[in-house]
Amino acid sequence: MITANGIGFAYGDRVVLDDVDLAAPHGQVLGLVGPNGSGKTTLLRTLYASLRARTGAVLIDGDELGALPAREIARRVAVVVQESSGDLPLLVSDMVLLGRTPHRSGFSRAGREDDRIAADALAQVGALHLATQPFDGLSGGERQRVLIARALAQEASHLLLDEPTNHLDVRYQHEVLDLARQLALTSHRTVIVVLHDLNLAATYCDRVLLLDRGTVVADGTPDVVLDPALLEPVYEVAVQRIDLADGFQLAFRPLRHRLLTVPTHEGSHA
Repeated sequence: MITANGIGFAYGDRVVLDDVDLAAPHGQVLGLVGPNGSGKTTLLRTLYASLRARTGAVLIDGDELGALPAREIARRVAVVVQESSGDLPLLVSDMVLLGRTPHRSGFSRAGREDDRIAADALAQVGALHLATQPFDGLSGGERQRVLIARALAQEASHLLLDEPTNHLDVRYQHEVLDLARQLALTSHRTVIVVLHDLNLAATYCDRVLLLDRGTVVADGTPDVVLDPALLEPVYEVAVQRIDLADGFQLAFRPLRHRLLTVPTHEGSHA
């Protein structure tokens, strides 16, 4: 479980996070959402010590993040960031083996057990057939799967993803997030994901934290947080919720345009 209490962060005089609390238990997907500049990625970076919070504390399974050595953090928290390069001249198998680094001493080479764990990780994400291919020759969706496999090879119990659907087409967006959700459910991992697409958050997240200008507007289930009454003042767009048989989706228009009235699914609730 990852918890954050009273997190504050600023770049110089510009406050980016202000007294943010967060709780992400094992076996669930927590989505961080909010408009550009709301502090989503900054918050995520404080959760794996890429940035040091100015105030507050982050706890990993009850241990203060700031007191843990970097190698121990890497054993507990695996991260997939959006700026990961596709230009590294590595085979897919070698890319995934990088995830074993926190478990090896010094400059020791990967052993047979490392190879097995890396292969299992690729199999988990449905990419074992890509093992001998160059990483820089993969499609966007394939790269994301391999980067998640690298994170799985760390054998960390916490998985953090920064906009993993960025630049992916709709099929791969759903495949990547469905994979993240299955990892949370079947491996009892903590999964925290930064998302721009609120409909993806509604579909794949167990809980959603809505940020605006560095503060928490709402924290709860998608049904509670992704409410037009909460979203409209934050995003400054008109929002309509369309209830479906197995969930809901959101429609957006500029505030100056009135949204069409769409009947809800029979038997659903607003």
